[in-house]
Amino acid sequence: MAELSCQDVGKAYGARTVLRDVDLFVPEGTLTAILGASGSGKTTLLRVIMGFIETDAGTVTVGGLVVADARVHVPSHKRAIGYVAQEGALFPHLRAGENVGFGLPRSERRRSVRVAEVLELVGLGESYVGRRVQELSGGEQRRVALARALAPRPRLVLLDEPFSGLDAGLRVETREAVLRALAQAGTTALLVTHDQAEALSMGREVAVLREGRLVQRAAPATLYREPVDAHVAGFVGEANLLAGNVAGDRVYCALGELPVRIPGGKGPVQVMVRPEQIRMVRPREIGNGSSATVTADVLGHTYYGPDTVATLRLEEHPETLLKARTFDADAPAPGELVELHVVGPAIVFPAGDESPRPRETAAAPRYEISVRRG
Repeated sequence: MAELSCQDVGKAYGARTVLRDVDLFVPEGTLTAILGASGSGKTTLLRVIMGFIETDAGTVTVGGLVVADARVHVPSHKRAIGYVAQEGALFPHLRAGENVGFGLPRSERRRSVRVAEVLELVGLGESYVGRRVQELSGGEQRRVALARALAPRPRLVLLDEPFSGLDAGLRVETREAVLRALAQAGTTALLVTHDQAEALSMGREVAVLREGRLVQRAAPATLYREPVDAHVAGFVGEANLLAGNVAGDRVYCALGELPVRIPGGKGPVQVMVRPEQIRMVRPREIGNGSSATVTADVLGHTYYGPDTVATLRLEEHPETLLKARTFDADAPAPGELVELHVVGPAIVFPAGDESPRPRETAAAPRYEISVRRG
């Protein structure tokens, strides 16, 4: 195993720039997830690291050895990197064991000890050696593909959307099996995905790629709680964005006066509140004498099983629609009036700007709405 380092990596196809100044470091024995929308450059970055295409700029090193820069391009088969493609890409005319042993020296292939070993590592076992690819489920095919990548004992494994096309339950099961196998082998890994839950649950760190640039890299909890800009906030989970005014450690918006997670700045901002931060309380539960000033109509809700997401319209600001997530099985029904409470601090971004730090701006009219804290 070995650490991966990309410094100022760039790649263009003609006039279209796909990667711009990408800096990425994956520590030895860890998994980093690259999260990005379609067309953000995720697969191109993997192809540059793997050696399928040459980089136009920057340096790629694996275990301290340069495999790509302006003068060096080590062929992919000499980089000691395992690759798991989308859909697994197994050879249909070979049995599972033959697929796994494809990249091994002939002597190891004949003994088949290593084949059985890595099949066991991915949770399948030696009984799968003779099975045809067509006899394997989708999840089993992905595990065989991972076993094939791990068999030659690579220093690094690259996973390109390896769980796409699997149903929800099988996706989770296969994901957990892959994580266990990588951890047991102590392999450094880089996963690219457009699935937020996948990235947050698998990566020790998650890096967000947007239009060919890495805009933020952080631990999953930090990325979710402290996104660098409004775009990342909306991409990594659901986010309510409101206009507001910040003054030090408080922000004033249609949801009232709220604490700010990262104090500082003064003036107009965008305010981010996650749906799970909004608590809905029915009037009958708070009493007829409630002095609530932030109330909302429930327009509708979407049931997801463990949770329900309600769409709300603020009474005093009817142009403002919000999402609130509740884990209460008895969620407020459409047409009900609810009082809103915000739990925890808000995140603020400069108004009309996606830069990570608030700017000093002229003061603007302030919302003077208060939220009763229960």
